[in-house]
Amino acid sequence: MRGKFLKVAVAATATAMLATACGGGGDDNDDSAGQSGGTLRVYNSEPAFLTPSGGDDEPSLYVIRSLYRGLVKYNAESSAVEMDLAESIESDDQKLWTIKLKSGYTFDNGEPVNADSFIRSWNFAAYSPNGQNNGYFMKRIAGIKDVQSTDPDGDGPQKAPEPAAKELSGLKKVDDTTFTVELEAPFSGFPTTVGYPGFFPMAEACVADILACSEKPIGNGPYKMDGSWQRNVAINLVRSDSWNGEPGKPDRIEYRIFADIDAGYAAFQAGELDVLYTVPPARYKEAKATYGDRMHEQPGDSFTYVGMPVYQDNFKDKRVRQALSLSIDRQSIIDAVFDGRFTPATGFVAPTFEGARNDVCKYCTKDVEKAKQLLAEAGGWPAGEKLILWANAGAGHDQWLQAVGDQIKEALGIDYELRVNLQFAEYLETADQKKFTGGFRLGWGPDYPFMETYLYPLYGTGAGSNNSGYSNPEFDAAMKEGDSADSIQAAIPSYQKAEDFVGEDLPVIPMWFNKVGALYSENVDQFVWNAVSDADYAAISLKQN
Repeated sequence: MRGKFLKVAVAATATAMLATACGGGGDDNDDSAGQSGGTLRVYNSEPAFLTPSGGDDEPSLYVIRSLYRGLVKYNAESSAVEMDLAESIESDDQKLWTIKLKSGYTFDNGEPVNADSFIRSWNFAAYSPNGQNNGYFMKRIAGIKDVQSTDPDGDGPQKAPEPAAKELSGLKKVDDTTFTVELEAPFSGFPTTVGYPGFFPMAEACVADILACSEKPIGNGPYKMDGSWQRNVAINLVRSDSWNGEPGKPDRIEYRIFADIDAGYAAFQAGELDVLYTVPPARYKEAKATYGDRMHEQPGDSFTYVGMPVYQDNFKDKRVRQALSLSIDRQSIIDAVFDGRFTPATGFVAPTFEGARNDVCKYCTKDVEKAKQLLAEAGGWPAGEKLILWANAGAGHDQWLQAVGDQIKEALGIDYELRVNLQFAEYLETADQKKFTGGFRLGWGPDYPFMETYLYPLYGTGAGSNNSGYSNPEFDAAMKEGDSADSIQAAIPSYQKAEDFVGEDLPVIPMWFNKVGALYSENVDQFVWNAVSDADYAAISLKQN
């Protein structure tokens, strides 16, 4: 269901997406402010990192967003960009941006949240020897090439040379609460992107010992750590007494870590959790019947795809990728596994986003004859060689990925093998190192509310989440053209042109866009779902009597 169209002015730019209905469900309580206090117990899987520069996976971001705050935030109901720690973000030419900070904010250790803290964090993320996952978000800042270098032989014996510089030349401190950001080229969407946690500040003590800071973060947000990260068990937060912004609703948030979603669902049934942000596909009907209004549902923006390792010989010919995609009946899998809840993907941008189009992918409707023809033209599939299909363990992906394998086998005669043995952190590492030997399941949610977030990070040459290894100069040029447009709205035709290249080349096989199905317990007073950042734990209130 589409919501109303939004236009949100932010300094010299604007961002827009089609808003979906957002959280805010509670039981019978009309108090929109909700009650404060109590302990909120939430499901999580094991994060990879708990620092803004390193955490880019869903489990990490769920924790980081409670511990840290950045320049802007996204309105839960409208996705509008709102100033958070920034007083203003302005530019006359969309290339040189001046950021003025609100004063009076500190980290949990007493260090000030000032211009230095943002410059420090962004420099640390960008400097390639630091190996931070969110470093690629700094790609538009002037001087990025000087702080990065490439290992000439991958995992081979040679080492990447020392970068020419340790700091981005485009970051300049004006005073304690003001700094400027010079981009390599104009980018109208810059103020919208900086709400992503990769742009959050870090304390000097954190950067000095990043590993220790990941185990026990030094945040600047509404919550702080209560003890250290208990690996594979729990991460406990308490309300921070140094936070000067709007306080979080619960006194305490306990992230309880589970190896798989089925165990999390069992814990919710047993009354051990207050929020389960997703449910096992096989338990959806049961959960809906059991919990009724305490299942929060709305059209989602999460994109599920089967990545194609174009760095592997078997997948280099796009006709092979097209043939595999043409072999799949997405709706039948959605009906059989997900009770028809999801929307088959025929494009690469969520339908809730401005600029999204249907039928961008011409190879996403099942057509066995055409699939056979394309595979034959590509020289066929190697005789006797199985198609390997990868997914992370414990997340309920086995059933639908098996259906994908069955349909490909039936259509093209290619036998397959599922590999669903890696926990998520190890799975992501395998993706980053481009070690998948066949199609791999991954999902993508927006980092910020405009369509570029679905394109460059996944398909841009060298982009951090481009796990397929795809590179197309025409795609890169179209994205660059969009970035330099006068506004986000003016950029859309260029971004759509870039999406068309992806639709033809298929570095990933689009599967579907999700529908949110989150459960909350009878203890919850007000449940809040943010259309960009999902369950908003700091805003969820608990009944106090």
